[in-house]
Amino acid sequence: MGAISLLSSGLDSVAALTIAREKTDIKLAIIFDYGQRSAKKEIEYSKKICDDFGINYEIIRLDWLEKITNTSLVSRKQDVPELTLDDVSGKTATEKTEKSAKSVWVPNRNGIFLNIAAGFAESFECEYVVVGFNSEEAQTFPDNSPEFVDSMNTCLSYSTRNGVKILAPLVDYDKMDIIEQALKSEAPLEWSWSCYHGGELPCGVCESCMRRKHAFDELGIDDPLLVRLGMVDED
Repeated sequence: MGAISLLSSGLDSVAALTIAREKTDIKLAIIFDYGQRSAKKEIEYSKKICDDFGINYEIIRLDWLEKITNTSLVSRKQDVPELTLDDVSGKTATEKTEKSAKSVWVPNRNGIFLNIAAGFAESFECEYVVVGFNSEEAQTFPDNSPEFVDSMNTCLSYSTRNGVKILAPLVDYDKMDIIEQALKSEAPLEWSWSCYHGGELPCGVCESCMRRKHAFDELGIDDPLLVRLGMVDED
């Protein structure tokens, strides 16, 4: 079996890639630059992971998507929402997480990414596109849900001759589950970048940083990224 992996260097995509490598041959990782604040950091970390795994990668620049995206993940005219641990500790979406999701939404991002990746998959004669969709983010991002995966698989059964499918090994997992599975698979979480910003260090207060922190705290595990960056002392 062969697969194309969508890689952003985020916790979820790194875990999904590492887990998928155990079952399928990753022919290529696709890294997208659509003007997101963390693009430079995502590319740097994704390239490091691909080099270590011996996986070829393709960096695809989507200038037009940057131009039509007015939300804070791309637009520097808006502030990225800051959340607390309490805001992300529940099992369901809250008013603040709904607001944060709306603030960082990129028009049809996952739909666009998957269709581009499926084109590569068909050309490379691969059966799958690997993604890091998960149940926790599906609370506020419907394009992370099992229903979205099923719908995309139906579409791709018509738009690709070889019936490319979405491989979403984390689709039923929350962040704690993802970390546990990632560590079992020896995923390089020390090179995973979750922050919506692209500074030298994670901001620690955006929703993505806060979800990551909450999961590691609940598991009682030091975040390997923060250890490598010297932000926490390794136990």
